[in-house]
Amino acid sequence: MVFRPSIKLTLVLLVLAVIFARLGWWQTERKVEKQQLFDQFREAPVLSIEDALSQGPVFARVEATGRYDPERHVLLDNKIQDGRAGVHVLTPFVLQDGREILVNRGWLPLPPDRRSLPEVATDEDWRTISGILSKPSAGGPRIGAADVLVRDSWPQLVTYLEIDAVGQALGVSLEPWLLQLDQSDASGFGDRQWEPATMGPEVHAAYAVQWFALSLTTLIIWFVLGVRRAKSLAIQAAIGETNEGTAES
Repeated sequence: MVFRPSIKLTLVLLVLAVIFARLGWWQTERKVEKQQLFDQFREAPVLSIEDALSQGPVFARVEATGRYDPERHVLLDNKIQDGRAGVHVLTPFVLQDGREILVNRGWLPLPPDRRSLPEVATDEDWRTISGILSKPSAGGPRIGAADVLVRDSWPQLVTYLEIDAVGQALGVSLEPWLLQLDQSDASGFGDRQWEPATMGPEVHAAYAVQWFALSLTTLIIWFVLGVRRAKSLAIQAAIGETNEGTAES
């Protein structure tokens, strides 16, 4: 078997193969990172809210005693449940020592016209709540202008969660954490099956397989085209020799 790829084709396809392989390796690294994140989430230590806030673990299972702010809620947009558009309800929670933290109480549906926001039933009773304490997600790349929060209009709809901006609108210094309320807590709403990230490690693994497959496919194409070119050149050479022989005779 003769193999004679063109130089230009070799450069193009080998560069593509390397790029695809690098993307596959990157997705593999992301899979490892996400697996570590999910493991930390599942194995989160049980701490008091005071210890968790001071020690700053990645995740912690906590109980917190205090009361909700009954009126001032932040509604985090673009949360889908069973094909329906809705929001996650984030309510300030005042701890016994006066510090405040946002609590994600779960999902509520959002009307299609968005002219009216959902009612958020909340009382001021003192209570003990439990959940996962974690750092708020950055939310990935952002499109459009930043949300503008005001102090005298609640609840407010936001596309991205920025703790500092929410704290300024509330007029308080919020702890830079988010407490994701347990499913069993009666003060919450729907869709409280929390995960540490939207995209799990298995998704990155699937992407890695796709990129590596593209890299392999590119090499196969390079090899096949190289063989075809060699055959074509051989045929052209044979025809040329035949023509030369005919001309001489």
